[in-house]
This record gives sequence, structure tokens and C-alpha cells, in this order.
Amino acid sequence: MSKKRFYITTAIDYVNQKPHLGTAYEKIGADCMARYKRLCGFETHFVMGNDEHSTNVEREARKRDMEPLDYCRIMSEEFTGTWKKLNISYDDFIHTTEKRHEKAVSCLFTRIHENGYIYKGKYEGLYCESCEEFISEKDLVDGLCPSHKQAPKSISEENYFFALSKFEKPLLDHIEKNPGFIRPKTRANEVLNVIKSGLHDVSISRAGVAWGIPLPIDPGHVVYVWFDALTNYISALDYGGEESGAFEKYWPADFHVIGKDITRFHCVIWPSMLMAAGVELPKSVFAHGFISLAGEKMSKSRGNILDPAKMAAVFGADPLRYLLMREVPFDKDGDISVDILVNRYNADLANELGNLSSRTLAMISKYLGGNIDEAPFDSRNDLYEDLATALDGYRENMENLEFSRALGAFWTVIQRANRYIEEKSPWVLAKDESKKEELKAVFRELLAVLRSSAVVLSPFMPERMKELSGQLGQDGLSLDDLPPKSCAAVKISQPSPLFPRIQEDPEDIFKD
Repeated sequence: MSKKRFYITTAIDYVNQKPHLGTAYEKIGADCMARYKRLCGFETHFVMGNDEHSTNVEREARKRDMEPLDYCRIMSEEFTGTWKKLNISYDDFIHTTEKRHEKAVSCLFTRIHENGYIYKGKYEGLYCESCEEFISEKDLVDGLCPSHKQAPKSISEENYFFALSKFEKPLLDHIEKNPGFIRPKTRANEVLNVIKSGLHDVSISRAGVAWGIPLPIDPGHVVYVWFDALTNYISALDYGGEESGAFEKYWPADFHVIGKDITRFHCVIWPSMLMAAGVELPKSVFAHGFISLAGEKMSKSRGNILDPAKMAAVFGADPLRYLLMREVPFDKDGDISVDILVNRYNADLANELGNLSSRTLAMISKYLGGNIDEAPFDSRNDLYEDLATALDGYRENMENLEFSRALGAFWTVIQRANRYIEEKSPWVLAKDESKKEELKAVFRELLAVLRSSAVVLSPFMPERMKELSGQLGQDGLSLDDLPPKSCAAVKISQPSPLFPRIQEDPEDIFKD
């Protein structure tokens, strides 16, 4: 019997600036989903990458008196180094300057051209160099690009066009038949409005530009950077290459995880390109919201961009992953501040999960010598029933990438377990030898919560939950094993704290 498969991607990043907290948020969310699917037994393929054929990238390289490719390689180390510090577990990292990618772009372009959806024409209009996007006058605000607050260039050049207008009805039909194609629902409605307002053919080449992939039908042009970049989702599977096994194995993607500002490219242009080439469409595009800092959009001009690597050094990579996924619902915009993160860390991780694990394990070590014989659970175990309910809530929300709600659903049993300790008072039971079995039963239920925590929280905090598993002496539990049908303890000793409380004043944390 073949194993269940799951393919997830993130947007690829321009390398003309370092990764920031917004890009890290997307990668962490996708990584949590990839790790969750692995827990569920899926053969998971998780792809990330860098978008390198951008004039912004070329300009940044020239500013530094470097060749663009040399600059891209240096920035690749910057990006992959940051993702490593955040415990991102991608299986492949694609660069759009790789040969396998160039082959895929040429192959896709040729198929679309052969199917009659590419023609040569003249483009006259506006172009925002920072967006790397053609822009219409109606989208300007006071004559400026709304995203970059700068005037677009007026250009007139002979280009190759993609007949996007032919895909209005096919796109509407696909979205109607596949309600989960665009998530969340608010983004689907926005995209439907764009399509229903009318689609126009789009330029997909630039003339007289050297940095890019030459058109297979006209070497005087390079492929427009967005057509080039979108193809990464199949070039990473060797589409158009000599070996097509990965493409046949994993395509179509289960999720493209992207920011809400690029839904037009991923939910209109990309599926139209695939339809034009006769390639199956991805199953779903999930557009996450944005993070603001203390009520303000993070930007270079405001000087309030947070470096995710520096934040990981302060909070720890795993706590930072948890805090971002807990505090900002993945399908909505959310606001954070250093105070909010510190308070959440101390409340959830230090006081609740950390305290639950350290108290439980320390008492098992002190009162029972670290050992409890195995016994099954039944319906008389109140905390165990709460654990089963919390796990149901966790699973339901994880399947929909609703990470904050999944964590909230599971956290109810962690809070309940802390109250359970107070109600049962193990320190009182331990003084009465006749209540030793009752004492063991209390600890078995607490161990069931901790064992489950080590599994279900591992997509968010892989290293810390591995440490918790080690303290519990458990190995190899999967999501299917939860809640555990029985529990025992063997040689549990005094644990070291998983989440030491942050004592520092939040205002002093990021001072150099």
C-alpha cells in the first residue's frame, strides 16, 4: 500500500534584502504544517526558495560592485542560515538561477506557446520597478504606487503576452467546483471580485534585459520575473527535466502558502498558466495575514523591522515559533509587541507548560522514586477525558492551518492539568501509604497530558518537545497513539527547566 503524500510550498523571497519577521512568519507556519503532516504519517515534501531573477536583485548587486549571481549566493547563505536558526525543516530549497529551474521555465513557456496562449504585442503603460509589476493608472494613489510610494515608470516596448483573458470562465468554474482552492474565504471573495471585474492579457517578457531566463522562442527577451518565479513550484519537482519522478509523485501541491498581497499572481495568473499548459492545478492556496508591530506596519522607513534571527537568540527558536503562531491567527492580520511576546512566554510556557512538567516529574521522582507501574485509563479518569477533547480540537484546527486555534484548543488541558494538581494535592497523598495507588493514578493522568504535549506541540517547538520526551523517557509516539491508552514511568529524575522565566524588562530586551 502506497504511503499518503503531502506537498507544501512557501512563496520564494527576493534576495535584495535580509529575511524579516513577516517572511519568517510564513515559513514557520508552513513548517508547522509540514511537521504536523509528518506526524500524521504522510510522506511530506516541503519546498522553499529564493527568487533571484529580479531587477531589484541585480540593482542591489551592482550597488555592491558584484555580479548578480555572486550576490545571490551570498544572500542564499543569509536566508538558509536564518531558516536553520528557526528550525525550519524544508526538504528542498530552490534558487531560480539553477539549471533545473531554467529548464522548467522554458518547458512550461514552450507548452503554453504551442497551445496558442502566447502572442507578441506592444506594451505601453506604467511599470513599478520595486513591485516588478505592470500597474494601471486606476491603481495609483496620488500618482504613486500604493505599496512603494514612488512614481511608476512609463514604458513602451514590444513584449510577449499571455492570453489571461481567455481564462476568466475556467477560473470561475474551478473556484466554484473547488471551494477550498483559495483559503481563507475572505481571500477567495477578493479574488472572485478581481476575476469578475474582467481579466486582461499580461506581458510575460522584458526586452533588452540581460538578468533573467531567455525566452525559448526569442533570445532578445527574458521571461518576466513573475512567470519565472511562479514556476518554482514545479521546477523543484524537476518538471521539464530528464527525471520526472518527483513531479509525478508530489504534484499537485496540497498547499501553496503565501502572503495575502500576492493572491492575484497565485490564484489568477498561476492557475491560468497551468491550465494553458495542460498541467493540473494545485489543490489549495492559503493566503496568510500580516504582522504589525505595536499597531504600526513594519518597514525600513519606520526603522521598526524585527530581525527573526535576533529574536530567536532572545526567546529561543522554539519559543519564538510558538509565540508567533499562538499570538497571530494565520488567516488574519495580527499585532505583536515585545511586551505581548514576553507576557505570553511567561504565562503559557514558563508558568503553565513549564511548571506542569517540572512539578509533575519532580514529584514522581521524589514520592515514587521515578517509577510507576503501567495501568490503563478508563472513563473514570476525568483529566484523561479532557485530554481526548483537547486533542480533537487540536486536530480539527491543524487540518485547516488554524494554528492559534489548535494551540488554544490543546492548551485547555494543560491549564486543566495544573488545576488538577492543586485539586488532588499529591504532596498530601504521598504522606499516606494507603493512598499510594491513588497517587500513582494521579501521576499517570498527568503523564498522559505531558506525553501528548510532547507530540502535538512538536510541530511548533521541535527541539524543546524532544527534550521533554527525553525527560519523560518516551520515544516514537505518533499522533495516532494519542491519547495514550496506558501510562507508566521508568527512572524519571529531577528535570531541568524547559522554559526559564524571562525576568528582563521587555524594553531592555532588544537594546544593543
